[in-house]
Amino acid sequence: MVRVSTGARIHFGFLNLSLARSRLYGGLGVGLDEPQVVVTAEPAADVRCRHPAAREYAEQAVELLGVRGADVVVERTLPRHAGLGSGTQLALAVLRAVAAANGREADVRRLAPEMGRGGRSGVGVATFEDGGAVVDAGHPTARFTTDRPEDGSWTVPAVAARHPVPDEWRFLLVVPDADPGRNGAAEESSMRSVVERADPRTSDRIAGIVTRRLLPALAEGSAERFGEAVESVGRLNGTWYADEQGGVYRPPVGALVSVLSESPAVYGAGQSSWGPTVYGVTDAEHVDEAVEAGRLALAEADIDGTVTVARGRNHGAQMG
Repeated sequence: MVRVSTGARIHFGFLNLSLARSRLYGGLGVGLDEPQVVVTAEPAADVRCRHPAAREYAEQAVELLGVRGADVVVERTLPRHAGLGSGTQLALAVLRAVAAANGREADVRRLAPEMGRGGRSGVGVATFEDGGAVVDAGHPTARFTTDRPEDGSWTVPAVAARHPVPDEWRFLLVVPDADPGRNGAAEESSMRSVVERADPRTSDRIAGIVTRRLLPALAEGSAERFGEAVESVGRLNGTWYADEQGGVYRPPVGALVSVLSESPAVYGAGQSSWGPTVYGVTDAEHVDEAVEAGRLALAEADIDGTVTVARGRNHGAQMG
């Protein structure tokens, strides 16, 4: 039996969603040590798996790898459509586990598109491979199509920049009891609508923040400046999505971000992907105050939810 474990990821936003610029998308994100996906697999004559989503991925993996089957068990998983990368992390964990159980190696970057992953953002694949804080290169804008491309017809965006996350940094995760983030056909429709009308001037502002603030903060290990930079990137991304999600942040995320941003222990806050997960950047010295800020945010929004803290993950998925 083999066991594969991988962590969640935060997605801070994209570099560009405008068709007026030469490259499209370009994801920014960071790998986390918690929460985790843990999958086991043993060789079998066919596909055996009780987890519906994992079973679908196992069937795809068996076909792609040309093996007989696998008995797959999901020991831990991420909340689905919460903004933590559940689909990509589960798909790739299952792929690697099925391959290893059958004595094979899986090129996850090459095979991810065949499983419908890594089409826009390459952050999930990159953090599965190596962890860290990642900026991907996006796609040439000329490849954009109004209809969703067939699975396998794209390549996962290359990693343009990767930095290890400093040991003392922490990431506050506030997950309200709210509707799941957009996914599937609804997400596809929303993204294409956003791309077709996105203001290119927003992309130019984001590029300046990333090159002059975000990447230098990473290189120098400043959680404060990094938090400020990713919050700015998130707010600008939100202006693209405002018509689709009901504001710069989807409800109730805006109320939570507002409270977190008032805390001196939280250096920057925002919405991960389509939410509803809200992140906050802090450090080991200010964890207790950041957690209290998260609880206060939920209380003031009058909504239930969970507040946890994660470290950055500076390695890829592990197998044992």
